[in-house]
Amino acid sequence: MSRPNLALIGATGAVGTVMRDIVSTRDDIWGEIRLVASPRSAGKTLKVRGEDVVVQALAPEVFDGIDIAIFDVPDEVAAEWVPVAAARGAIAIDKSGTFRMEPDVPLVVPEVNPQDARQRPRGIISTPNCTTLSMMAAMGALHAVYGLKELVVASYQAVSGAGVAGPARLYDEVEALAGDRSVGQTAGDVRKVLANKLSDDSPFPAPIAFNVVPWAGSYKDGGWASEEVKLRNESRKILGIPDLKVSATCVRVPVVTTHSLAVHARFERDVTVADAHRVLEAAPTVVLMDDPANGVYPTPLDVVGNDPTYVGRIRQAFDFPNTLDLFVCGDNLRKGAALNAAEIAELVAREL
Repeated sequence: MSRPNLALIGATGAVGTVMRDIVSTRDDIWGEIRLVASPRSAGKTLKVRGEDVVVQALAPEVFDGIDIAIFDVPDEVAAEWVPVAAARGAIAIDKSGTFRMEPDVPLVVPEVNPQDARQRPRGIISTPNCTTLSMMAAMGALHAVYGLKELVVASYQAVSGAGVAGPARLYDEVEALAGDRSVGQTAGDVRKVLANKLSDDSPFPAPIAFNVVPWAGSYKDGGWASEEVKLRNESRKILGIPDLKVSATCVRVPVVTTHSLAVHARFERDVTVADAHRVLEAAPTVVLMDDPANGVYPTPLDVVGNDPTYVGRIRQAFDFPNTLDLFVCGDNLRKGAALNAAEIAELVAREL
């Protein structure tokens, strides 16, 4: 039996680089792996599965003979090219926000709703935003047993969620401020130093070094940031709870990679900390790190570069019945982006 052929579109970007590593180190189920990027990257030679592969420019013919195409491209590029891939016979797995909330496009997390991947009338499957994905394996496992009713979430999002420009800016700011122990003690002093040493071409609306920025994404009605709206809408669709009550505040923090979330979750049924431990310990892609008396809980530096969702600081809320508070960390470039798409591709490949 022939093995399916895979195309990686956006193979030279930050997530594309992680995707090449993932498909090279997981079970090798693929025939040809075709690397595709913008014309300016065409002709580069990159390694995948230990082999040198020449990057091809994005064009309709790159999808000929391809069974599954994974897209890591901006929304406007996805809007144009994902339908082209599907029309040429490939099942398109898209990581952009373009199709996520379309009713005839499934939004899939394999640990939570793998059955939805089979219903793809347009030949397109979407994968959620990295913030949503950072908590979804854990929340999906708890929901399956206790029935989720409400979520209040505060995210602490790594700069790599803003693309390759995010870490570059953080490193530049840290270098510009390094050694000056007077900064950060007077309002505006960091801005003045950075204005003198760096350009104002930053992906963030405020300094990110020594700071937290209560904004991630674009402006939406009512003062909401797009990341907050995505978390609400995507959680409802993935979990199959269209009336799930969700409120989120998304914050950018000076962490290179790995998103963290403080989650306040109310359930339909009684749930204890011990109950939650049993459920999460049984979840195959969740790692429980919850012994705060001995300093055991997840942090981004413990989690970065790893595939699972890490959960700790599980507490029964003092004043809210059937409610747990917990802290979740997930590598936003791996499970938060590349790995989920790869897992969907493997799920679909087994059915071809």
